[in-house]
Amino acid sequence: METFELNADKREDVGKGASRRLRRDGKVPGIVYGTDKDATMISLDQNDIMHHLEHEAFYSHILKLNISGQSESVVLKDLQRHPYKRLLMHIDFLRVKADEKLTMRVPLHFVNEDKCVGIKRDGGAINHLMSDIEIECLPKDLPEYIEVDMLNVALGDTVHVSELVMPKGVDVYALTHGGDEEQGIATVFMPRVSAETEETEEKAPEVEATKQKSEDEDD
Repeated sequence: METFELNADKREDVGKGASRRLRRDGKVPGIVYGTDKDATMISLDQNDIMHHLEHEAFYSHILKLNISGQSESVVLKDLQRHPYKRLLMHIDFLRVKADEKLTMRVPLHFVNEDKCVGIKRDGGAINHLMSDIEIECLPKDLPEYIEVDMLNVALGDTVHVSELVMPKGVDVYALTHGGDEEQGIATVFMPRVSAETEETEEKAPEVEATKQKSEDEDD
């Protein structure tokens, strides 16, 4: 399993002015909270964080965060990005404890799409209704992603949250907290373009026959 390690410094100055100064110096203001400890204000290297964010696994892994020489286990909880610059404005981390369940959003990986029955046999296409899902588990069971198998999904069918095959020790948060079991994740549908194309092809012989009849009458 891939591991991620970050280095951070405690910061005492807070407020918009202090945050602007940090960003000018190539730093990202952040905060670490959770596990009944006081929140800690931190700063991290902007380039280092941006490099880590290029890896999908970074968003759903237990991270090792070194703060002024002391190490903590955390997960990424929130990001604030600049609206148009490649720049982070703020970052939040949540401390984790081995014996406490955590709630995280992890990406969905759709597999066997190229072999999907609804595509190969029926000419359909796949519409992803969700790209990630909220789960609940102990830190040791945190998955990098959840697979959605599209192999046997026929045209007109939908894969629902309740049909997901979850790793051991991992639950879909919505299902354990009274959520909708029939919430859709992906569906196979007939593209509108294909239907219009078939209709055009059916009318084409009639158009050609009309054209020929007109030419004969002119003669």
